[in-house]
Formats: sequence, structure tokens, C-alpha cells
Amino acid sequence: MEDLAHRSGATVRTIRAYQDRGLLPRPERRGRANLYGDVHLARLRRIAELLDRGYTLASIKELLEAWDAGRGLGGVLGLVAEVDGPWTDEEAARISRAELDELFGGGPHDEAVADAVELGVLEPVPGDDDTFVVPSPQELSVAAELYEAGVPLSAISGHLRELRGQVEHIAARFLEFTTEHVFARYLDGRHPPTDAETTEAASLVRRLRPLAQQTVDAELARAMRLLATRRLSNHLDVVESATTATASRSVRVSEATMRLVEELVGPERAAEFIALAAEREARARRLNTLVASHADGNGLGEKLCSEG
Repeated sequence: MEDLAHRSGATVRTIRAYQDRGLLPRPERRGRANLYGDVHLARLRRIAELLDRGYTLASIKELLEAWDAGRGLGGVLGLVAEVDGPWTDEEAARISRAELDELFGGGPHDEAVADAVELGVLEPVPGDDDTFVVPSPQELSVAAELYEAGVPLSAISGHLRELRGQVEHIAARFLEFTTEHVFARYLDGRHPPTDAETTEAASLVRRLRPLAQQTVDAELARAMRLLATRRLSNHLDVVESATTATASRSVRVSEATMRLVEELVGPERAAEFIALAAEREARARRLNTLVASHADGNGLGEKLCSEG
């Protein structure tokens, strides 16, 4: 058992626990010795692989029992590989600390780098403190463009945190939707899926994988167009109002007239009264002009104008 633990990387305690759970076959008994072989080593590596992929020990036991009964794990592992595989064509890159500082204005940004590492935008390279792995160079490029446009690095990190939560919610809803309407027949819980079923499910994953991104891209474009147009319209309305206010003129009013107006409406509303009175007079004269220009030849326009 100690030899098996050494070769497999598992502890003796773990191997005993797997045997107690029925995950690992009993060793061959030869006299007073318990002999383990390649079958046991392969089984331990298979269990470790499935644990890394998120399977529970109970699920692993069911899969291994199906395997021992003559049904292979190839389809299941193929499906797992399809789901665990990259969901983008983008390839990771490396960047040095000097290149990173130069990308963001040339100065050291220790706090921003720490935020980027926490968010997974940068991944430290073990044994090399001056180099980072960049899982998404495109995401880092967007951050650099925003910084160059004047957005503080702290604001970029905060926006990414907020955006990530919203995107994960969208991804969860898409998975719930496809699970309910597409994959439910493969997840009935009564027995592990057959190779044929898992192969079919893996094919569906390949087909549906790009649909989530395509849908989000289309809806984001629609929302950006709608909201940007609305925001610009509101901004122009504000500019127009400010321009109109700036274009107003100061008009001198005699002291006697102002005193009369104040007696009528009070000092606090005198200016408003004068403006409204001027507007009313201008509208009345405009109306008289329109009536005069459209009246018939019987002198109706002249009569209305004189009466007005």
C-alpha cells in the first residue's frame, strides 16, 4: 500500500478510505502480503481526475460501477472535456511587470496590480515575481484603452467586479434554460448516461456553446444603441435649455412701471409678470398678423385687427 501511495500521489489513509467506500478493488492476497497492481494505480488516477472535474465520491462510485459492469467512461469523460474546454478562441499570453507598467502610463500601480490578480485578469507565475500570465489579453487591452481615455484604474476594477456579477447571472440563467429544455433527458438521476447519450450531449454542448455569446453580443449592441441615443438626446436637451437661457436679454423698465407691477403681484413675482406680459403681447401681435394675411377681401382682416 505504501508503494501504491508513493506511485499514485495519494496517501495511505486515502487509499484505505477508497477501499472502505468500494471505490478501489481489494488487493491480491499472497500469503501474508497484499499486492497492488496497475489496475489499482489506474483506478486511483481515474478517481483523482474525476475529483478534479468536480464529481463527488458518490457519483464516482456509480460511474466506476457502470464501468466495471462493461459500460465505458469514454463518453462521460468526453462530455466533461467538452464542458471544461475553452469557451473562447482567445489564447493566454505573458507580460512582464515592466511591460505592464508601460501599458498603463509608465508608473507603478501596485494596488491596481493586486486588484487585477484578485480578479484573475493577471495570474502570477510561480518563481517569477516579475512576470504574469494574462488569461484574456483582450480584457487587459480594454482596461488599457479605458485608462488612456481617462478612467481611473480603481474605477475600472470596480466596474469589472460589477460587470462580472451580472454576466455570471446571465450565464447561470442560460445554463438553467438549456438544462431544462435540452439536457434534462441526460440528467434523470436514475442511472449514469450511456456512451451514446454522453456523446450526443457533448455534440450539443459544441453546438450551443457559441449561442450564449452571440445572444449577449446582439442584446448588448441593441441596449447600447438605445441607451446611448437616449443619453445623447437628454444631453442635447440640456444644452439647448442652457443656450436658450444664455440668449435672454436684460430689459430696462421704468421705476414707475416696476412699482405698479409690484403693487399688482408683489415684488417676488414682478419679473415673472413682466416676462409673461411681454410674451402675451408678442403672441397677440403675431395672431393679428396671421389673421390679416389670411382674411378675405371684405375687410375682415382689417376689422379684426382694429378691434383687436
